[in-house]
This record gives sequence, C-alpha cells and structure tokens, in this order.
Amino acid sequence: MDTQTTQPLDSSVCDLLPGENLDCSTAELKKAILSHIVRTKAHDPETATTHDYWTATCLAVRDRILERAAVTRKEHRRLNVRRVYYLSLEYLMGRLLENNLVNTGLMVAAKEALAELGQDYDKIVEAGPDMGLGNGGLGRLAACFLDSMATLDYPAVGYGINYEYGLFRQEFRDGKQIEHPDEWRRFGNPWSICRPEYAVEVQLYGRVESQFDELGQGRMVWEDTQSIQGVPWDIPVAGYGGSTVNFLRLWEAKASKDFDFDVFNEGGYVEAVREKVESETVSKVLYPNDATATGKELRLVQQYFFVTCSMRDIIRRHRKSNDTWDSFPEKSAIQLNDTHPAIAVAELMRILVDEEMLSWGQAWEITRATFAYTNHTLLPEALEKWSVPLFEKVLPRHLQIIFEINKRFLEQEVEAQWPGDDAKKQALSLIEEGEPKQIRMAHLALIGSHATNGVAALHTELLKKHLFHDFNILYPGKIQNKTNGITPRRWLLACNPELAGLIDRTVGDDWPRHLDKLQELENSIDDSDWRDEFMAIKHRNKERLATMISERCGITVDPSALFDVQIKRLHEYKRQHLNLLHILTLYRRLIRNPDLDVPPRVFVFGAKAAPGYQIAKEIIHAINAVGNVINNDKRIGDKLKIAFIPNYGVSVAETIIPAADLSEQISTAGKEASGTGNMKLALNGAVTIGTLDGANVEILEEVGDENIFIFGLTVEEVEGLWNNGYSSMDYYWGDEELRDVIDWLSSDFFSGDRNAFSNLRHSLLEGGDPFLVLADYASYIEAQDRVGKAFLDRESWAKSAILNTARVGKFSSDRTIREYAEEIWNLPAVKV
Repeated sequence: MDTQTTQPLDSSVCDLLPGENLDCSTAELKKAILSHIVRTKAHDPETATTHDYWTATCLAVRDRILERAAVTRKEHRRLNVRRVYYLSLEYLMGRLLENNLVNTGLMVAAKEALAELGQDYDKIVEAGPDMGLGNGGLGRLAACFLDSMATLDYPAVGYGINYEYGLFRQEFRDGKQIEHPDEWRRFGNPWSICRPEYAVEVQLYGRVESQFDELGQGRMVWEDTQSIQGVPWDIPVAGYGGSTVNFLRLWEAKASKDFDFDVFNEGGYVEAVREKVESETVSKVLYPNDATATGKELRLVQQYFFVTCSMRDIIRRHRKSNDTWDSFPEKSAIQLNDTHPAIAVAELMRILVDEEMLSWGQAWEITRATFAYTNHTLLPEALEKWSVPLFEKVLPRHLQIIFEINKRFLEQEVEAQWPGDDAKKQALSLIEEGEPKQIRMAHLALIGSHATNGVAALHTELLKKHLFHDFNILYPGKIQNKTNGITPRRWLLACNPELAGLIDRTVGDDWPRHLDKLQELENSIDDSDWRDEFMAIKHRNKERLATMISERCGITVDPSALFDVQIKRLHEYKRQHLNLLHILTLYRRLIRNPDLDVPPRVFVFGAKAAPGYQIAKEIIHAINAVGNVINNDKRIGDKLKIAFIPNYGVSVAETIIPAADLSEQISTAGKEASGTGNMKLALNGAVTIGTLDGANVEILEEVGDENIFIFGLTVEEVEGLWNNGYSSMDYYWGDEELRDVIDWLSSDFFSGDRNAFSNLRHSLLEGGDPFLVLADYASYIEAQDRVGKAFLDRESWAKSAILNTARVGKFSSDRTIREYAEEIWNLPAVKV
C-alpha cells in the first residue's frame, strides 16, 4: 500500500512536543499533574481526592495527545488527504486512561509520577468510569478499529452520539436483574473537548412541497420542520506510539431555543423549558426501549440526528479543501457500521439533489462510490426495518427519496437481471409489503454502497447463500469478507501486563504492532520453566479475579480451579442456558458421587439482558438462583462455584479475560456473525469450547483440532434438522439426564417458585427450542467431559493454552483494518 510521508513541520506547535512518541519525563508529567490539581481542580496536593488526581492525570496525558493531534490535523490538511469516516451508533471505549498511557508510552512516567505524589496508580485508574457509549460487540469492535486506524496512520474520524446515560447499570436483587441509570458523565469527562463552532442544525418532521422557478423547473422543498441542534464533542484517539492522533466526534442534542422567557414570566415554568427537555432526549440514552411507539420514534430520530450531523460535518470538511462534488468520493470513504446509520444513503441523496441541485444520476453515482456497509447479523429479526407511516411522520422527504431509489433499482437493475419476475422484485425491494409497509434498511445500505462485507468467513458465506443471496447474484463480488479483530494493545498489553512482559522477553517488544510474532512463542513450549512462568502468570490473574468475585459477589473461589468463562451479551442464541444445563448436569452427578474425578470449576458469567427481553432476564435469574444453591451446598465442597459478576463491561472484562481457562463460545451454528470475545480470551491463553459458528471456525483453523473443544451441529446440520422437522420434545424424552435437569430447574428447588422459570422451560419444550439447545446438549456434555479430563493433565493443558496465545495473531484488528483500507476504502496511510 502507498504511504504518504510528510516532511518535518516548522509549526511552532512542534516545539511543544516532547517527541515523536510523546515521551515525557517523570518530572514533567508530575509537574503537569500538579498544575491541573491547582489550576483545573482548584485544590492543593494535600486536599485533592483520588478522583481529582484521576482527572488531573487524564488532563496531563490529554494535553500531550492534543499537541500531537494538532500536528496530525495540520499535515492532513496540508496533504488534503483521503479520510475514512466510521459511522457507528456505539463505541464501547471502556476506560481511556490506561489505554492512552500504553499507546503514548507514558505508562512508566505516570506510575512514577503518581507514586512520588503519594498516589496509588491502580486506584487512580479505577477511579474513572467506563464510557457509556456502547453495549456489546458492535461497539467494542468500533473502539478496536479506532485504535488500529490511528496506530496504522490512516486518516480517520469516528462519528457517534455523546450519550448522557449508558445502556444501564446492572444490579442483582434476589438474583434478578435490576436496571439503574448509568450516569457515566455525571462528573464530566476529561477526555472530551466541546466544539460549538461546528454545531449543526437538524431538521425533523414537517412536510414536503413542490416549488417551481420562472423557467418551470421544479424541486422538492422540506418545510415547516422542527429543529434541534447537534453539538460535537471530540475525543482524541492516539495510535500506539503516539505518532498519529485521530478523533472520535460525538454529537449531543441541544434545543435550538433553550428557554422561552415570555412563557416563564407568565408562570409557565415547565412549558418554558419543554422544548429544551424534549430536544435533549435524543442523545440521552443508548438504545431507548422500542417496545412502544414513542420509543420507536425516538430511535429513528436518534439515528437520523447523528447521521445528518455527521454528513454535514463531512461535507463542511470537504468544502474547505475541494471545489467540486466529483471529488467527494475521492476524498471521503464512509463506512456504515451495521444498519443504524443506513439513513445516510438517503440523506446524502437529499443534500445532493435538493440542496446542491445535482442530477439524480450524478448524485447516485457519488453516493454509491462513497458508502460501504458492514453487516453484523444473520438474524432476520435483527435487521432494522422502519414502518412507512413512522418514516413519513419523522422524515417525509427521505421517504420520497427511498421510494425513488427503490423504483429505479427495481425497474433498471432487477428487471434487467430477472425480466418480468415480480417475485424477485418483491424479495429485493427496499419496501416490505404488509400492514404497515416496512422499509428494509439493510437493503438500502447494500444498494446504496459500493461494497458490503461480512465479519467472518462463515458469516460472509451465509450472507451470500441466504440473507443476500439474490443481491450476490445481482452484484457479483460486492459482498466480501473482513474477519473481525481486536486490538492487542488493550486486550493483552494493557489488561495482562505480566504476560505482555513475558512475551517481550521472549520475542521482543514490537509484537503489539506485529501480532504474528506471537508464533515465535511456540519455540518455548517445550521449556518447562517457561511454561511454568506462563501458567504462574495465569494463576496470579486468577487470584485477581477471585478477589473481584469476593468483593462483588460475596463468593470465595479457589484460583487453582478451572475458570470456565462465558462473558457476552445475554441472548438466547448465545445460549447461556445451555451452559446452565451443563452446570446442573455436573451438580447432579456430584451429588450422586461426591468423589467424582473432575477438577473443581468456577463458572464465571458476565452479561446484561436488554430491559424488555424477558426470557433473557429469566435466564439471568435462573443462573443466579442455581448458583445460590450450589455455592452453599456443603455436599459437593468446593467442586462447583458460580459467579455472575454484575454490571459487566469493558473494565470487568479486563480482569476476567486474563484469568480464564475455558472460553465458552457456544452459540447455535449459523447465528453468531463473528464474535470477538473468543479472540480476546484465546489471545490471553484460554482454550475455547465452541460450535463451528462465527470466527470459531477460523480460530479452529489457526490453533488446531487438539487445542480447542468443538461440539454440536454444523450450519448444514442445523439447516437439515429444521428442514426435516425438529422436535425438542423428542430430545427431552429421549435423554433421561437432560429431562431430569430440565425438570429440576423448573421445579421449586432453586427459587422456591415452580413458575419462576416457566418461560424458559416453555421456550425449550413447547416453544420449539428455537436455538437448538436440546439438540446440542449431549454433544456439549461430552465435550465438557473432555475438558475436565484435559484440565487434569496440567502440562498438556498448559501447552494448549500457550498455543492459543501463539497462534491467534491473525485476529489483530490491525490486520482487519489493513484489509478494509486496501480492499474497500482505497486509503493510503499518512505517516506524520
């Protein structure tokens, strides 16, 4: 790939930089922290709190990052670079302080400076909240990608929403999930910089009228709209080494008119601020509950709000350096992360046709050349659709544009490929017939982009075979694969520093940029001292997790036990309830034979269920109820423990992942697009038990059959089972052990209420078991039996753990981003 190399700058800002990689002495950083304690926090060192020191340390580090960001921006402007713009409704950033210290090379200086100031580094890092900007894998992937884009020197801007509240803060009460507001911004965010000069006015609702000039030329005008303001907040994103600093721009909704003074004076105190309150609701909460009509409308408004703000910002930046629209796709690559920002296709068309007066053909050519779309799901119900009446209410002009896109697409492209085939037109249409009609946002994103990608090899093949089969025929080569990846800077270097140190001493310290170098660890696998050190590090990580479990769950666990980990969003297809059935099976066997030769196990869960997803919340309750009984059953001693750590998020994951022995990746084959938790756990020396689903297939290819535990139906077998008529009741009656544990769970033994888990039982039996839990049960139990035996052979297990770390270099997000840059974005790196 081409790389643009810049000449040294003569800008005065360069004189402020400590060095290319932001090196800074302990004394300089200490002075900067103290300066912020006094000048920003208005304290002296003796009265400042831990939170004050956290803020001051963040700001001291941010100052140095921003100096480098100024250089980056100036060079990008001077070169008039091509940029990628990444549009995502989620960014699961976690805590930024430690990650930024790692990437800027300031970690040692920060630890020494804080120690000299009498502060505990670990407590300072933990004082900061996880940023409430995301929920699950989609948002964490976006965060990893931002890290890689900066590390690889790609000019990039991320766009999203500056949510006031995260998804929710999770608590367990009597084993049940309770949701509380996640007020992560209550005391401010030291990494954010407000940019009011780039605020955008957003139009909503209204009506569309035709207007004609004196020559009879007509145009559509969107008028009588309501407006809100989008105010941007920037978070700098420093690449590893600190050379390039990109930024994440997050939009916050503000009222166009904050306060009606006349109404206030007349005594209408609530009415005086009603517009402000209603407008600012748009960026209030990540994923408002869409179970109601009001919630659905808010979600649509939220998506359009962040899209139009981002598009206006991209266009503003383009116009500063470019005179023509023809150059827009040459300078701007826009990646749609799932269907949430798909309305951007219609919005760019509206701007080009209605405001810039381009012809439809020219506008469509520009639009298609600019956008690319990443699909993240094979679940048809997860593909976004909006009702036509709702769209007509909120975005009437966009509805007209979507209808026109659809008309031309069906008449010109589909008709040419399948003449006279109305069924094909109905299948490919942007509009799904029904009452009411629905707009298929995935179809809009695919049709309006020049490239569409899946996120694992299996996922992409299934997209071509099923979900987008006809589109793949219509646009051969358009659908391609980009297997997901993770940043090794956060998910090994930062979260597992002892293992990172061992790797440094073994293969050199440049592996965080070149993760394939981990393959060289295989040369040490027969060195018993080296293996012992690897496993001793794992044990110390397990001790740290045991401390967290004790503090947060009130449970004492043995670090020498097998730590069996399932951490991911709670969804039926991820099958936490299959894991639970295994726990019950093992528990039942141990009650019958307390001397059973199995290793002690600690089952660790971390997951949030969507507030309106009742069966998912019931699964959480079931796991906690079973855990409460098992953890206090003296008959089995310490052979089994269950710890469901509340309020799972990035920071919790950073403690769990380095401690895991076994990684549960047990989704129904064909349901998980990729998964990235599987990659993080394997990178840190956990052995996977999983189905041939998502990226598990590629992990198997990398680590080898003997270093992974594969079970269950394949995608082809799943399809065959459904086609031949699956009956979960046949499995229930045909397997006595399975029947006994299901009946046991649905009795009153664990909860005192025989109806507590009735919905779960119904889903598995009378409800048809939609995710084939019962069909995979026997295979899963057999695989878990193999796990138990393998763990008892500590030398063999250690070798498998090491080989997992050594062989997953492919799954660096750097590799993924290079593939996007070379094969979709045509984006050169710019070394500053």
